[in-house]
Amino acid sequence: METEATVAKIALLARVEPRERPHGRFLADYWALTKPDVNLLIAIAVFASFYLARPTTLESFPYALLINTLLGSLLIAGGTGALNQVIERRFDSQMRRTSRRPLVTGSISPNRALWFGVIVSIAGAAYLALAVNLLSSLIAGLTLVSYLAVYTPLKRKTPMCTLLGALPGAAPPLIGWAAASGNLSLEAWLLYSMLFLWQFPHFMAIAWMYREDYDRAGYQVLPRREIRQRFVALQSVIPALLLVPISLIPALLGDEGRIYFVGAPLLGLAFLYCAARLAFNRSNVIARQLLLASIIYLPSVFLLMLLDRN
Repeated sequence: METEATVAKIALLARVEPRERPHGRFLADYWALTKPDVNLLIAIAVFASFYLARPTTLESFPYALLINTLLGSLLIAGGTGALNQVIERRFDSQMRRTSRRPLVTGSISPNRALWFGVIVSIAGAAYLALAVNLLSSLIAGLTLVSYLAVYTPLKRKTPMCTLLGALPGAAPPLIGWAAASGNLSLEAWLLYSMLFLWQFPHFMAIAWMYREDYDRAGYQVLPRREIRQRFVALQSVIPALLLVPISLIPALLGDEGRIYFVGAPLLGLAFLYCAARLAFNRSNVIARQLLLASIIYLPSVFLLMLLDRN
């Protein structure tokens, strides 16, 4: 089974000994192990969905609950990032973009990283269950399991890993919504759908920029031969195109105002334009521009939602 294979990989990697490292880099190395760049987007999605689920005044807003939700979510996300790096350490060493990760350089041993990831993940799930609610903890736990046991091993087997990885990758809005309201409404699933679709152009930009790295490490995130370019084009343009009408649904339901009704599709069309450029002209420069557009698009749409809430 895939889960057993993953556990076996972790156990094998845990036997590797680290090289010496100055004590001044200790905290920085463990911080890098949590993938803080990814966690920033997770925090934004959790915060936005929490706020949208609790439309109250500033005086009555549950700030303590929000802080607890963010802390628990970031703990389990950081633990997931660490465990992912333990599993993929030997493949990371073959890629330029990951060659300086702590486990690759030897600044942290796989054994310590394994225990760090397990402890932080369990702490995050327990914290959400005790300080927030059981539903948010359950969603976060399922996200961790599916990311590590399904998406991570499939990256070396099939390009469909992007689709399966987007399922747990879109979970942060569900965590925030469940934490604030104790349930998952239609709007929570709309936010989930938006983040689900957003991931495809975002990852296609990364995959194209580092396609030689992925090939060298044996990852199957992109198909080989002539179908590769068509695959990138379809997975960039179609999700970006679907984002435009789906992002309008909250306004059509009356949850968002006129500013959002105008701003959201404009942002979506700009994002779609960048995705279409990559589809017709697959270069690293255009892929990098699409990556930047994706990083701008998601927080911008969430910000419009927060500012123009009815």
